[in-house]
Amino acid sequence: MMLTPSAALTGNRRSTVSIRLLCALGEEFGVPQARCLAGSGVGAAELEDPQAEVSAAQEMKVIANLLAAAGEVPGLGVLAGQRYHLTSYGIWGFALVSSPTLRSATELGIRYLDLTFAFARVTLEEEGGHARLYFHVDHLPAALQPFLVERDMAAVALLQRELFGVEPSRRTVGFRHAAPPDLTAHEAHFGVRPLFGATHNYVGFDAALLDTSLPQANDHTRRLCEVQCQTLLQRRQANEGVAGQVRSLLLAEPSCMPDMEQVAARLNMTSRTLRRRLADEAAAFRGLQDEVRQTLAQEWLAGGMLSVEQVAERLGYTEAASFIHAFRRWTGTTPGRWGRGER
Repeated sequence: MMLTPSAALTGNRRSTVSIRLLCALGEEFGVPQARCLAGSGVGAAELEDPQAEVSAAQEMKVIANLLAAAGEVPGLGVLAGQRYHLTSYGIWGFALVSSPTLRSATELGIRYLDLTFAFARVTLEEEGGHARLYFHVDHLPAALQPFLVERDMAAVALLQRELFGVEPSRRTVGFRHAAPPDLTAHEAHFGVRPLFGATHNYVGFDAALLDTSLPQANDHTRRLCEVQCQTLLQRRQANEGVAGQVRSLLLAEPSCMPDMEQVAARLNMTSRTLRRRLADEAAAFRGLQDEVRQTLAQEWLAGGMLSVEQVAERLGYTEAASFIHAFRRWTGTTPGRWGRGER
């Protein structure tokens, strides 16, 4: 089985929590907050505002500043990831805690990955009794990839520990980049010696763990949290740049979505320019189409008023089978199961 995020956009909005954590880490290594924030457009006052949001690009600038000022610190990404506790993620973290199993928590976590501080794109695969979370970073600046993937993978390892209260058995860890001179931070956090120079970035564990019940599972709370996750994600993405304008145009005609040429014309630009502008925002036209269809499908199915066939028709699918296949690709489950709340 493979699960992929529906729309892992590196340009998504996020709270300032992550930047606060990064600045605190910087201060431990003698990097003042002002140095971390330089050129990011984020002020000290914003870090104290619980409602403030920044762009992923602003956070990436803070990370670049931190790395430049701290110098070569082995395992700095791991040390950063250790700070991202479940409570750091707000409603997304509560949704994971209240999920019935690690599998459902993982599926939900990937589905709403844009509500986290992750830069990596995450997929889950199972084979031969072993599960792996793969972390894809080729879309990120090469110089920042080692730090970003170490941070995101360390954060996931911490989430697993906090969800269960124990370390997962048979854990394996692999990084594509070369090993640093000191692996103390890596071994202490992951509990194993990672493989460096691997083909992929991954955290592996016993697949049986996926179906283990979580101690704080609560179906009502999970449903409530997921609705809030979806609402927050939609609000953050609604009016962001060109991608936000494209979403609005696609939402206006879900049963007969305009193609790229038509959308470009309505935005008074060529399709080539539209493609480039979307790429600048780490988005793609096909991905936005899928995102809009998935969002509408989930809303209509959850409402319980429309059948799978009716939802497929409203989204412009000539056959329900094509819609079912697409929905499974987006969410890892079927429209029928989603409508019944089996997520």
